[in-house]
This record gives sequence, C-alpha cells and structure tokens, in this order.
Amino acid sequence: MSGSLPNAGLSRRRLRVAIAMPGGFDFGGIGRMMHYATRGWEGPDAPDWWLVDGRGDGSLLWSPLMLLRASLGLVRRRPDLLHLNVANKGSTLRKLVLSLAARGLRIPTIVHLHYGAYGPDLARRSALVRRLVVAMFRRARLVIVLGRNDARLAEDVLGVASSRILVVHNAVPDPGPVPDRRHRSGPVRLLFLGRFDAPEKAVDVLLTALAAPALLDRDWHLVVAGRGDKTVLAAPLALPGIAERITFVGWLPQAEVYERCREADILLLPSHSEGQAMSLLEAMAHGLAIVTTPVGAHLEAVTDQQEALIVPPGDASALGAAIARLIDDRDLRVTLGSNARARYCGAFDASQYSNRLRQIYSRALGE
Repeated sequence: MSGSLPNAGLSRRRLRVAIAMPGGFDFGGIGRMMHYATRGWEGPDAPDWWLVDGRGDGSLLWSPLMLLRASLGLVRRRPDLLHLNVANKGSTLRKLVLSLAARGLRIPTIVHLHYGAYGPDLARRSALVRRLVVAMFRRARLVIVLGRNDARLAEDVLGVASSRILVVHNAVPDPGPVPDRRHRSGPVRLLFLGRFDAPEKAVDVLLTALAAPALLDRDWHLVVAGRGDKTVLAAPLALPGIAERITFVGWLPQAEVYERCREADILLLPSHSEGQAMSLLEAMAHGLAIVTTPVGAHLEAVTDQQEALIVPPGDASALGAAIARLIDDRDLRVTLGSNARARYCGAFDASQYSNRLRQIYSRALGE
C-alpha cells in the first residue's frame, strides 16, 4: 500500500487484510457490502484480501469447526489487519474468539458493527460475555458504526473513545438510469429483499397487512427474494388471497437483485430492527418508492413523505394503509422514487466507499 502508510515495512508490499464475516461475499448484507468495498479498491495499492469465516454458509452445527479453521488461518497467515464484522447472536461470540486470537498474535483489529439493536442483544448476555465484548470493542484500533445511534452506543455503553468511532453508512453500486415506471400496466409490483424467516424482518407483519380486505381489493403482486424457511410463515401464508399473489425466488446474486429492483414499483421493508439495510439503499439507487420503519440508521437515509413512507414497527394496519396509498397513487410512487434516487446519488454510491475504507485502514495502522 505504497505511500499511504507510515510504516515503511508495509509500504514495500501489499497490505494483507483478513475480513471476518459469515458465509462469503454473497451470503448476506454484510458480505455484499464487503464485496462492494473490496471490488472498488483496485490497483497496486489494493490489499491482499482474504475471508476469515467462522460460520460457513450452511448449518450452524459446522460453526465450531469453521471457527477453529478460521483461528488457525490467522496463526498461519498473520494478516496486517483483521476487519471484524459484528452482528448479533452467534456473530458476536465468533468474533470474540477471533478477536482474542488476534490479540494473542498481536494483529491489529477494526470492529465494524452492523446490527442496529445491539444494546438489547448485549444486555441479554452473561456478565462475563459482556465484559469480553466491551474489551473487544475497546481493544480495536477503530470502531465503524452505521449510524449516530450506534455511535452513541459504542461510546456510552461499550466505552469506546469518541475519537475512535467512525460513522460510515453502507453503500451500493450505481445501477445507472432508472426505468420509467409511469406507464406500466398490470399489477403493482411489490418487492421484499432479505432473510424472510428472520423475526426482525417482520415478514409475518407484512403478510398480515397484505391480507387485509382493503389490500385484497387492490391489484398487486409481491416478490420475496432471500433465504429462509417458508414453514415459519405458514400461518400468514394460509390467509385467504395471499399465497397465490406471492412469488418466493430465493437468495439472489447482485445482478439478479438489481434486475428485480428494475422490475419492481415499491420496496417493502417493515423491519423491527436493522443496522442500515442494503435493500433500502438498493431500492433508493433504483428509484423505487419505499415503505419502511424508523429503525437503525434508516432515518439517516430517508425522510418520511420525501423519500419513503415511514410506519411504526409491528403495526400491520399502518403498513397496509401505506401500501394501499402507494398502490393507488402512481404520482406519489414516482415522486418518492425520484427523491430517493437523488438522495442515493448524493450519499450512498459505493464508488466512494473504498476510498473511505482506504483512509480508515491507513489511520488504524498509523496509530
């Protein structure tokens, strides 16, 4: 990474960065964000990246073996920097193990927090785990968060000095000019992107909202793109008039996600909790009308009535009313989508993300 690091030894060779995250670069939102970041950093100063996967993309039963292999990989390859991507539940425990391994090997770390309800998740853990988590965050050279609420959490709850906390919003590649949706015929095309059986995504609330008589009287079709077990949604899918108007397409690579966004009219994201959803930014990039909730860092990307309609989490009635309003009002859909596209172009284009990451790595190793 010539010319960007104070350390002369590192400047004579490529920086070696291990990225700790589950399942690979196309497994979930974290993987997709890191894929955009690494793909955008090319040239002679680009790091030698590799994945440290303590989970795998299959059953969690394999996680202990994957974690052991990941830890041994740190011992064998000794990166210059370990980029720890942290979410909730088992993600935190796996990153704790890798953080402790890095400490023993004297490998500097960056902690990148991706979960918007991390405070309650941390409070449910044992006192010992809480102490280890706090130590992991404090030991990191820098802590990256997705929004201002998480920055306050890092400082007030985790005890990280404000000077070492960086708010870095997620970003997605620019798909180019958006389609003209003003003269489409047929049903209004609704889209959900994400793990549909995750309770925090509230797809059960979405299906309940769509099953209301006012929505069943309107012409729409929903595409659900993402991983999940449909049996979790058996009850809402059994509601009259629902199952035949929904298509599940599974988890899609980026190119197919972008194709689904071009085909859609409205993105629905009724989450109970988020960091800053990649699907929200992908919808903004494609000029979609959006219905979402004021969770995580969403309100740092969209404003109610300007780029999206914002509804309370868990409120199927309010969600249904917002969807019905957009189905009925084509002009409102176009206006919200145009505003969302303009907001995306000004703040969430991935072309600038890699430059920010370059500065972060340089600063972390310069300290």
